[in-house]
Amino acid sequence: MQEVFGTLQYLLAASPTAWIVSMLVLGLLVGSFLNVVIHRLPIMMEREWQAQAHEILGPNAYDPPRAEPIERKPYNLLVPRSACPKCGALITALQNVPVISYLFLRGACANCGTKISIRYPLIELFTGVLSAAVAWKFGVSWYCGAALLLTWALVALSAIDFDHQLLPDQITLPLLWLGLLLSLAPTLPSSWLPADSVSSIVGAAAGYLILWSIYHLFKLLTGKEGMGYGDFKLLGALGAWLGWQSLLDIVLVSASVGSAVGITLMLRGRDRNVPIPFGPFLAAAGWIALMWGDRLPARLMLAGTL
Repeated sequence: MQEVFGTLQYLLAASPTAWIVSMLVLGLLVGSFLNVVIHRLPIMMEREWQAQAHEILGPNAYDPPRAEPIERKPYNLLVPRSACPKCGALITALQNVPVISYLFLRGACANCGTKISIRYPLIELFTGVLSAAVAWKFGVSWYCGAALLLTWALVALSAIDFDHQLLPDQITLPLLWLGLLLSLAPTLPSSWLPADSVSSIVGAAAGYLILWSIYHLFKLLTGKEGMGYGDFKLLGALGAWLGWQSLLDIVLVSASVGSAVGITLMLRGRDRNVPIPFGPFLAAAGWIALMWGDRLPARLMLAGTL
């Protein structure tokens, strides 16, 4: 088995195109799973919160008493099987091929004809393209696998935050710990990744504290909450992965793009009291730093002075 994997690695390394295409296909498949994560994880969290409320407050204090208890069927990332939300028809394997099935079915349920959101194939395609870009950047290396995990997590976090203004601990905290652990590995040849242990630890602490400080300062001045604690944890995770040297670029890029988008939306009539999630902008800036962080202004400036 080891010889088979060694041969496969050699063939992929010898053909960069095959490697990139392979990761594109893998990214499409992962994107299909991310659609499940994006949809189900917030529901799973809400059910967990409800169960905790029942346990602490008692069922009668949480909601009106019922004649019979509600039967809770298993609901997680694996069960139940994906089905049409209108007619309940199960989605077969052939109907779940990333992007292709959507085009073949013309964006509708095969059973009842209910339209399927174009967002599903877009997330699959987007994840595939980002995965191919990571494969191109890092080649056949162990860190490519790590960078793919970070990329997929950022896609899921962005979509969940966009929908629910929520960055789940189930994703941000494992990212933080994984980034710290990766700092123990040797740096890639001709690269600054992974960040060394000192940069990673300082980056994790500084990333969290930067947004934590901005949050409390904004709240002190305005009496309003400008962002959530999930944003602190996400920037801390990015600091652990990319080192403290990348934090300034990440904050500046995410804040600039977020401000531009926010101003544009308000000019188009959006209620300024409706919050705009910051997580997608942090995630995008973090991914840019992952790919081209050594060329961004803050790191170049630090490299010239340290």
